Amino acid sequence: MCIKACSTRYAAYVRRFIPRHYVLSTVAAPAKLPHNMNTLTDSIATALQLVLSGDAGLWAVVLRSLAVSATACLLACGIGLVLGGWLAAARFAGRGAVLTLLNTFLAVPSVVVGLVIYLLLSRSGPLGFLGWLFSFQAMVLAQAVLVLPLVTALTRQVVEDAERGHGEQLQSLGAGTGLRSLLLAWDERHALLTVLITAFGRAVSEVGAVMIVGGNIEGFTRVMTTAIALETSKGDLPLALGLGLVLLSVVLLLNALVALLRRWRERADGGEMALAGAGP
Repeated sequence: MCIKACSTRYAAYVRRFIPRHYVLSTVAAPAKLPHNMNTLTDSIATALQLVLSGDAGLWAVVLRSLAVSATACLLACGIGLVLGGWLAAARFAGRGAVLTLLNTFLAVPSVVVGLVIYLLLSRSGPLGFLGWLFSFQAMVLAQAVLVLPLVTALTRQVVEDAERGHGEQLQSLGAGTGLRSLLLAWDERHALLTVLITAFGRAVSEVGAVMIVGGNIEGFTRVMTTAIALETSKGDLPLALGLGLVLLSVVLLLNALVALLRRWRERADGGEMALAGAGP
């Protein structure tokens, strides 16, 4: 009797407080599980087919993404390597404040960068005469601004570590700040290659800034990250998964290159130390 009374009370509670459609959906959920699993496996299989078959639409987006990120990284590295090397060797009043500001820029969200570039390039903005808004150039500019603090900060750290070991010797030979930073940067060129790869990985995986300034226009400004967001919202999971697989492969390749460069540099340094120790 007690069990029957409890069951009756539970049923009355369900009817009174829990919506009927929720109860039905909860009860029917196990029956839909095999269909969902089939949908997932079918989406993955279709995504792999799109990637391996060389789908024109997918690879056009991929190539555009790589072109935008590579151009942005070249621009950012051209400025960031010089600026970071100079900050590592220079000593001036307010240097601590400049470094604090630089480190702060590392944490700026990409959507904020996109908003600033949008305001600059809008028709009423100071750079509106260029007509770059919703174009390839706008996305390059946004990504370059986004990765510039990263390149500058990492370069400064690498060159400053070398400055502690060899800076006084170069300074005693008459090398000024600019020459000293260039010599130290060249000596650490292999480590700076990892900075370039890291910057490219940051740029190619960014979505907020290019979405704002590019507009995600099909055939013109649609890149991998914005296309994944759009196709997922549309329900086109195979294309989104295909682009996600390519993007994941690019990031994995970049991390592998960084690891190989680091291991190669460690072996090279170990060989130089062994030769120095075996000398007369």
